[in-house]
Amino acid sequence: MEEIDRRRTFAIVSHPDAGKTTLTEKFLLFGGQIQVAGAVKSNKIRKTATSDWMDIEKQRGISVTTSVMEFDYEGYKINILDTPGHQDFAEDTFRTLTAVDSVIIVIDSAKGVEMQTRRLMEVCRMRSTPVIVFVNKLDREGNDPFDLLDELEEELKIHVRPLSWPIEKGVRFKGVYNIYEQQLNLFTPNKQMVTERVTVDVDSPDLEAHVGEDNAAKLRQDLELIDGVYEPFDHQAYLDGQLAPVFFGSALNNFGVQELLNCFVKIAPSPRPTQALERQINPEDGKFTGFIFKITANIDPNHRSSVAFCKVCSGKFQRNEPYYHVRLDKTFRFSSPTQFMAQRKSTIEEAWPGDIIGLPDTGNFKIGDTLTQGEKLHFKGLPSFSPEMFKYIENADPMKAKQLAKGIDQLMGEGVAQMFVNQFNGRKLIGTVGQLQFEVIQYRLEHEYGATCRWEPASLYKACWIESDDAAELDAFKKRKYQFMATDKEGRDVFLADSGYVLQMAQIDFKHIKFHFTSEF
Repeated sequence: MEEIDRRRTFAIVSHPDAGKTTLTEKFLLFGGQIQVAGAVKSNKIRKTATSDWMDIEKQRGISVTTSVMEFDYEGYKINILDTPGHQDFAEDTFRTLTAVDSVIIVIDSAKGVEMQTRRLMEVCRMRSTPVIVFVNKLDREGNDPFDLLDELEEELKIHVRPLSWPIEKGVRFKGVYNIYEQQLNLFTPNKQMVTERVTVDVDSPDLEAHVGEDNAAKLRQDLELIDGVYEPFDHQAYLDGQLAPVFFGSALNNFGVQELLNCFVKIAPSPRPTQALERQINPEDGKFTGFIFKITANIDPNHRSSVAFCKVCSGKFQRNEPYYHVRLDKTFRFSSPTQFMAQRKSTIEEAWPGDIIGLPDTGNFKIGDTLTQGEKLHFKGLPSFSPEMFKYIENADPMKAKQLAKGIDQLMGEGVAQMFVNQFNGRKLIGTVGQLQFEVIQYRLEHEYGATCRWEPASLYKACWIESDDAAELDAFKKRKYQFMATDKEGRDVFLADSGYVLQMAQIDFKHIKFHFTSEF
């Protein structure tokens, strides 16, 4: 129980460019995992961010895949998942949210709540995941903090309670008052190192000396107003996902980050029970269970191996012990399970509930697979969504057909995109949620597998999985729609509708066929 209680597993999510990766970098700095913080985009700072390790991420300054990192902080063991904000990779982020116990949402103080943030909040609300909000970039001119709080309540449909408060913003930004611990912490702004902090009590005359008379008076007024308007922080309401504590700061300048981290480790939940189809699994159950929520190909360019990320749900995982793979009905032993620091990894002997471990994968795993000590369990809630963009993939170099086939197979196993084989002409069709994924696939095929491909347009509206109890009707449907039938990599029937009207007519004409828009049914 001690090991379970000191675990904190969470994801950092937001709209692109709000500062998730920079915040992750500063957490690692406070946790002592790195001595100097890298930058996502900067010409002066030569070191790149730890969690953006793929070449394409370094070039573009955006995250395209979820990175897993772990560190120790004040007796707690923290597992962070830094997710991509770009909506083209939303599916990776949605799946990551099934493996965490709480979430930190990062908001840009100038832009407020953006489209992608709302969608992520809906996923958190569905699972009633506890949420903490960090309002970032106060070193730039932005909205008034009180206006931001109103916007958060309205847009995210959740009650808020500020637990830290900024003193000025933009070029006049002085620091952050910590409401949770009732003291003012002043740092010297420094982008790469942790600096000494000065601690001042809000009622003492020293406050004027540090921030000036006007700021001191305004801070005392603001704090009175906060206590008048917002109810005191209720820990249970936060755990139930009804209340979001709000912190202000600038991740780039290290302001407000430590306040967030100190409060987070105290109030965030330790690993929670997981719902399987058969029963609820509690972290303190004696036997090991875990599920695969993500697969990454080529983490280590020298070995060309895939790694499956497994979230431990209960019991204790041990190296070289036999574990039962439910879908394949086989037993496996893992001689080199690893723990991550983005791309650097180290072999571990054991892992506890809440931890995320990497298992070397030679094609045995799929997203959603379950590992147990013999019990047959199935976890649900890891769907693939129906893709909205389609292109045919063609081999651009006939000498490299084998490399291309291997590359496509491994990248599709990651769940980045989906591949369908058209039954009419046998061509391979790639479906994605966003345009950027095609560029990432092409880049990775070339740089990681040495295979070149070219895209050909396919004008399709949607792919949907079909099933029916009426075999004759299903047969008639397949014959009539012969040109638009395909199979996915599991061999299931997929109907490729070329317009919304065609899909609607098919649903009316064939009453006994069910059309599904996620792969989990």
